[in-house]
Amino acid sequence: MASTKAFIIIAMAAVFLPSILGKEFIVGDSTGWTTNFDYQAWAQDKHFQVGDKLAHNVFKVNGTAFQQCSIPPANEALTTGNDVITLATPGNKWYICGVAKHSALGNMKLPITVQPQLGSLSPLPSPSPAPAPSAPVYCSRKYKHCL
Repeated sequence: MASTKAFIIIAMAAVFLPSILGKEFIVGDSTGWTTNFDYQAWAQDKHFQVGDKLAHNVFKVNGTAFQQCSIPPANEALTTGNDVITLATPGNKWYICGVAKHSALGNMKLPITVQPQLGSLSPLPSPSPAPAPSAPVYCSRKYKHCL
């Protein structure tokens, strides 16, 4: 009887603990945050949810700034190269490189959809893709890339 209870507790921890602690994603995996890499394809098979973390130096922007590769003020940049962004709310999120034209010319842009945590009652609607910009967008100021 005690072993059954222990098994149930371990099984529940295995199911719920990862969603509580979150997962850390290194943007671009072993390639990292660099120009001429398809971050949209990289993110396509990832399941991001509230509590997960993105690691790298980027700017979080809105959809319009993402399309225009509009770099926010430098004081909003994450620039240590070891920065971690905790995905705190569900919904569409956009990240760009803040270095020169890395976003506009080097494709350093990352759009993702963050799902609610496992067990959350509010389902997230399917994301609509960001409208295509009229010209390619790339940004980057050394280690501040546009995604």
